[in-house]
Amino acid sequence: MTTSSTPGAPERAFRTLVYIGTSLDGFIARPDGDIDWLNERGAQAGDMGYEAFMAGIDTLVMGRNTYEKILTFGFWPYEGKRVAVLSTQLTTQDANVTVHRSLDAVLEALATEGAKNVYVDGGQMVQTFLREGILDELIITTAPVLLGAGIPLFGHLDHDIDLTHRETRALGAGFVQTTYAVSQRP
Repeated sequence: MTTSSTPGAPERAFRTLVYIGTSLDGFIARPDGDIDWLNERGAQAGDMGYEAFMAGIDTLVMGRNTYEKILTFGFWPYEGKRVAVLSTQLTTQDANVTVHRSLDAVLEALATEGAKNVYVDGGQMVQTFLREGILDELIITTAPVLLGAGIPLFGHLDHDIDLTHRETRALGAGFVQTTYAVSQRP
């Protein structure tokens, strides 16, 4: 199965997907990384489809900041999933993760390990995968709150990235979830 969406790019056998929550003004966390604003409101939104999404995921890719945030949860939420952390600095003996020093190393591991559906998590990882033309789908759940400042989901791009709208769902408590296919171009 070929899922590469960039014309002329090497074909790959895995899909890359994002499932993430943002404030209405596009932030995934406060400047200090706090996401309590999302967790507190999210409990009122009802079923957002996360469990169904995760049931189809075999591998996660995240950066060091996201990994370190997950460690503060007090439990490991990705039991039974392969987890790759991209970091030039992280050293860990955590058997739950494999640390890779470069994006090329991550992509090679995904191909070698037979990944099929890869959850790309964290703002920097989403931005990197978008810039490199290796992101296939975005599922963005928008919380009805303006933070005014924080860690943005999207960053600088060298060119437009076209998106194809797939679906928008109104959830409880004013949350809205939208799914886009990512159309990359050279």
